[in-house]
Amino acid sequence: MRISRLSATLARTAALLVCVQAQAGEEVLKLDEGAGHDVVTTSCVLCHSLDYIQMNAPVMTHARWEATVRKMIDKFGAPISSDDAKVIVDYLSAHYVGAQQ
Repeated sequence: MRISRLSATLARTAALLVCVQAQAGEEVLKLDEGAGHDVVTTSCVLCHSLDYIQMNAPVMTHARWEATVRKMIDKFGAPISSDDAKVIVDYLSAHYVGAQQ
């Protein structure tokens, strides 16, 4: 289990470094600060731009974020632990939900 967690951490770090290099000279998207920010930024960029969070926010609710994170893990194989998934959903629900919630 320890090796798996270490591998996930190393993958996140590598992805973050690649994203930082790829964005050189471009405006860097910054998500709201708050509990879970670091887990979200390092986990989500492994597969897609953080732009998706802000683009989807107007139509999202807690339940939709939960379903979306679950889909990323189950369907797309995102290397996110159950503990991190909860942190991600809580962060997204606190900062990026639409008016209908």
